[in-house]
Amino acid sequence: MTQPGRPTISGTRHAISAGHYLAASAGFAILEAGGNAVDAGVAAGLALGVLQPDLVSVAGVAPILIRKADGTVESIAGLGHWPRSTPPDVFMREHGGQMPPGVRRMVVPAAPDAWIQALSRHGTMSFGEIAAAAIRFAGEGYAMYPLLRESITAHAAEYRTWEQNAAIFLPGGKVPEPGAKFIQADLARSLSYMVDQERAAAGKGREAGLQAAHDAFYKGDLARQIVAYVQAEGGFLSADDMAEFRSRIEPVVARDWRGHTLLTCGPWCQGPALTEALLIAERLGLDGLAHNSAEYIHVLVEALKGALADREYHFGDPAMVDVPLEALLSPGHIAARAAAIDLKRAHPGLPEPILGRGNALPEATHADLPKVEADTSYVAVVDRWGNAFSATPSDGSWNVPIIPGTGLVVSGRGSQNRPDPKHPAGVAPGKRPRLTPNPAMVVTKDGGAMPFGTPGGDVQIQAMLQVMLNILHFGMEVQEAIEAPRVASYSFPSSFAPYEYFPGRLAVESRIPAEVRAKLAEMGHEVKDWPGTTWLAGSVEVVLDDVAAGLKRAGADPRRPAYAIAI
Repeated sequence: MTQPGRPTISGTRHAISAGHYLAASAGFAILEAGGNAVDAGVAAGLALGVLQPDLVSVAGVAPILIRKADGTVESIAGLGHWPRSTPPDVFMREHGGQMPPGVRRMVVPAAPDAWIQALSRHGTMSFGEIAAAAIRFAGEGYAMYPLLRESITAHAAEYRTWEQNAAIFLPGGKVPEPGAKFIQADLARSLSYMVDQERAAAGKGREAGLQAAHDAFYKGDLARQIVAYVQAEGGFLSADDMAEFRSRIEPVVARDWRGHTLLTCGPWCQGPALTEALLIAERLGLDGLAHNSAEYIHVLVEALKGALADREYHFGDPAMVDVPLEALLSPGHIAARAAAIDLKRAHPGLPEPILGRGNALPEATHADLPKVEADTSYVAVVDRWGNAFSATPSDGSWNVPIIPGTGLVVSGRGSQNRPDPKHPAGVAPGKRPRLTPNPAMVVTKDGGAMPFGTPGGDVQIQAMLQVMLNILHFGMEVQEAIEAPRVASYSFPSSFAPYEYFPGRLAVESRIPAEVRAKLAEMGHEVKDWPGTTWLAGSVEVVLDDVAAGLKRAGADPRRPAYAIAI
């Protein structure tokens, strides 16, 4: 095993890891000021919407997983639903079965509600205290960094589709240079308006203030501007959709593994597929396989194919779709999925359904791998009291218009619904898209929490599984586990429009030896070499409460501008 380029960061009090170094610093400042993991996680999550505006929207999605020091756990979905007036057949009837860019792919923005609900239920600070760093980064600016510049460059034509998007992301008509100050003045004003409304209600107590900040977004001037623009552009979002929205508080999916407990959100996201893949791999047998040997990679990839097949055939909003989750995670189904795997030969595409009937698959493509659409970021926190926070905020800014004058990008996450309403993840009024962002957490056998997650679309659970096993199976230090080379299968329909399908395709970071890649090809995997280290392999952040050592350990992925801080 090679030496990591960064050290694992350890401290005795608290630790945070986030997708941008300024977001980590914002959350860490809250921890140092006496805030808990929820306060810090929300501060960092809001900041990510400013610092990674190509990947995260302040008005996007923000699925959250929380474990309190007393052991209670919950998930805040942080995922909006389709406007109630959305015609279910609109994309089949008016858009040729495609999901068009623009306002028609917008769902109700959920992140502001999710962050404020988290603060109300489990935090200690005001919205103004939590939002201060995000407002500063938006109003005063920050340095343009290479990955953001690369993203803007790749999507410059799309940003030019809407004048207001181009004005922010292409100031003066050009992609900002590396190191240039990048400012989002309208976004700073929108967040400041929410804080001002909170302050106006300050005499009524903290809860009233948080509600006032919430109402400023969902019922006040911001809501009126959002709805007026979306409807003028032909979208379906209404004032009632905004005013009535609340993120669902839902049970956490928990499964034991080797004395640890893996926690994920429900099948409205892909989180349970992480659990299923882990259980299938365990059933196939991990012991005795060398790390990143062809045999080990084959087991992981084939286990992931089985789990992602079940995601394709079954997962959707459980409030509107019957998802047989208990059956999918049952020992019998795990055994059946494992039995269908050939340990010597790769399945040539998506494994067949075992429970119920499958869906028609998109036509296979042999083009280059899909470009990640509205990507994601991540934040993990463990505080001095043992509370743990895991959140995966998301939604990009190049395929939907910014609401003029606000700097806000309303969630375009409808791109993850299939246009055909008959699909389990098909469009329906009031239905939530099937989300790729999926915060996770492990409660270790000694009682510590390990929140972890990553951006990367369909690569997310694949990168998360590899890092989790690096730590808990191979015994790597956190940072070493994160930096180890990774692989990713694309042998399933993409979660993003246009839902491309690459049967047998396996991308491999080329630090994995050539002889291993050659053996994988011999086993039937269609190997595509990635660079030695690539942001396409995700950006896994981890905080581990190492109870035995009395230390909080944290790592962050150098594949993106993520950083960890502990003290």
